[in-house]
Amino acid sequence: MWSSEQRQSGRAYVDALVATGFDKAAMQVTEDYSTVGNPAESIQFSVRWGDECLIGQVGPATGEPVTVVAPVLAEGTCLIGETRPIDW
Repeated sequence: MWSSEQRQSGRAYVDALVATGFDKAAMQVTEDYSTVGNPAESIQFSVRWGDECLIGQVGPATGEPVTVVAPVLAEGTCLIGETRPIDW
């Protein structure tokens, strides 16, 4: 995804993860745009499986894509803060 024209699209990363077999219902993704309508400097996406989360961050502010596997948060989610509904 990073080398494609859709590298700033949270949906594109979610769709790519679904295509490789991950469950969309276990995912979170942040907004592609800031509250004032500018492209986000970075977006985060995650997928939970069991007690672990695969978390990715991409965007101009991160340089190269960053990924990490981390434990699920106490709230049962992978990302802190507001995320957008994955309803497509």
